[in-house]
Amino acid sequence: MIWSIASSVSDPQFLPSPLAVWKGAIDLSQDGSLSLYISVSFLRVISGWILGNLAAIPIGLLIGRISLLRALFDPVINFVRFIPPLAFITLFMLWFGIGEQSKIFLIMYATFFIVTINTITGVQALEEDKLRSARSMGASEWQIMLHVIIPGSLPYIFTGARLAMGSSFMAIIGAEMVAANEGIGYMIWNSRLYFKTDWIFVGLVILGLMGFTMDRVFNLFGKAALKRYNVVVK
Repeated sequence: MIWSIASSVSDPQFLPSPLAVWKGAIDLSQDGSLSLYISVSFLRVISGWILGNLAAIPIGLLIGRISLLRALFDPVINFVRFIPPLAFITLFMLWFGIGEQSKIFLIMYATFFIVTINTITGVQALEEDKLRSARSMGASEWQIMLHVIIPGSLPYIFTGARLAMGSSFMAIIGAEMVAANEGIGYMIWNSRLYFKTDWIFVGLVILGLMGFTMDRVFNLFGKAALKRYNVVVK
């Protein structure tokens, strides 16, 4: 309602109405370009996000568990993580080319540090009494990692992965605006050439819906996966 009222007293080029945005989505859907852009952006985000998690979780567990590794890598992590992913777009294009690899690696970068830091925090938050109890019952370091540290760190890992999902969307939109011929970011950036503000809003709404859907699906997965560890996911 607020959007409709505001658009009724504004220039359509400045703020298109919800109806105009809906018509814009229909126009983009007629030739299949909208569904193509959605699928391309989704595949890039999910690929980079999954790969980033697969790399970050074991590294975070090891750094959090081994004090020597933590002393060596903690300064590096806390230095590099403050460099935004978009600052690496040009370098990644030089290193990995202008194809899909550079975009996926950019999303991996956006995911990696958030998940790593949350995983390290989860390991360090474990009570020492639990570790001593496991050792007193004859558990090996591998068994302690598998049955004590990983289950105890899962809430932190889950939170890190969920937060990293938002960073992944920010990274891919920037990458698609700079170096892509497909994707939602490309669509938003290209729309400015034709002064198609309604198409820009279509892209914004699609991004919100994609992020919301991925978050809800991941939340349901977390509830099912973490239930056995008595972790409540809201």
